[in-house]
Amino acid sequence: MDLIGWVIFLVALLFSVMLHETGHFVMAKKFGMKATRYFVGFGPTLWSTQRGETEYGIKALPVGGFVKIIGMHSLDDVEDPADEPRSFRRQPAWQRIVVLCAGSFMHFVLAFLLIFGLALGIGISSDSTTQLGTVSTCVAANTTQLNNGTCTASDPASPAKLAGLRVGDQVTAFDGKPVSNWTQLQDAIRHASAGSPATITVQRDGKTLTLHTTLATVNGRSGAYLGIAPAIVFQTANPVRAAQYAGSAFGQVLVGSVKEVGALPTALPKLFSKDRASTAAGQVSSVVGAAEATGAAVAANVGWQYKVSFVLLLIASLNIFVGLFNMLPLLPLDGGHVAVIVWERIRAWFARLRGRPDPGLVDMTKLLPVSFSIFLVLMFFGVALILADIVNPVNIAG
Repeated sequence: MDLIGWVIFLVALLFSVMLHETGHFVMAKKFGMKATRYFVGFGPTLWSTQRGETEYGIKALPVGGFVKIIGMHSLDDVEDPADEPRSFRRQPAWQRIVVLCAGSFMHFVLAFLLIFGLALGIGISSDSTTQLGTVSTCVAANTTQLNNGTCTASDPASPAKLAGLRVGDQVTAFDGKPVSNWTQLQDAIRHASAGSPATITVQRDGKTLTLHTTLATVNGRSGAYLGIAPAIVFQTANPVRAAQYAGSAFGQVLVGSVKEVGALPTALPKLFSKDRASTAAGQVSSVVGAAEATGAAVAANVGWQYKVSFVLLLIASLNIFVGLFNMLPLLPLDGGHVAVIVWERIRAWFARLRGRPDPGLVDMTKLLPVSFSIFLVLMFFGVALILADIVNPVNIAG
């Protein structure tokens, strides 16, 4: 585990959470709602200050944050009856929906800006090459050593070294099948059987060479292992190209996130299986898994551009996933509260058609059992993912 990587991820996560709360806070203030508290963290208060009608502060446990907007629903008592007109529940439906959606919107904005800044400042990496940038010298004893790029005297030589592969070689075929990009090559290696012979065709100094080796396996990692990594080339983009890249990457992650959310129920049985990486369970991860991936990337024996690129894309992807997941029409998520407001307006519309008075706010006491049940299900999935990422992690090493 790389401590610096964990710290980077946790700070980024806390910043994302507080940006989410800032979205709610700013829009509530804009619409004249009364927000009485804005706090970073939970638990005992370490420091706070009063600015106008809002108390700002820091609490002892930096695992999130919250904003208190008065009168969120029918069960939320308002201390001063004079403040009731400024409560959340008394505002027009569209304003309440905007406030609720503002948190996820901030996640999406942050993700887009991270990807845009990456393309503009560091560059866009290309996976269209099969040129080797790293040739490992050994087969690591476990995934930790693999991610850290360390070898010991007792570790056997890697299949890549035994084959005679060199940095700069251009791989053109694997086991006789042509490969034109790194994704094809990586998939071909991982789907091969560990311990099986492999033939690698490369271009070196204008000559075509056919090399042979036997694929290995790393303890705790699924798939065969050869011991190579690509030569990653980054090309900075102009603002227009960077915006296009950010939009395209955002859309791809958004579609992928939708698939991940849909795969959650079917992924659960495979979380603790040996073939997790090759199933839907390999596409979902907890905070622990994401932090481990960040730590592994920071500790990896690769260039700084790759490290920064990986971490920024991971954080951007996490924000897109959280923003999307938060808008699911399930209580207690923001999307669930939006669904309640929409139902209130549909119910009011039917009442008008029948010449009846507006039935008003939904009675939240009737929804508490549903909300609590969904909360328990979400907690169950969360704990299961964390345990799986601890005892059966999906590794990013290639």
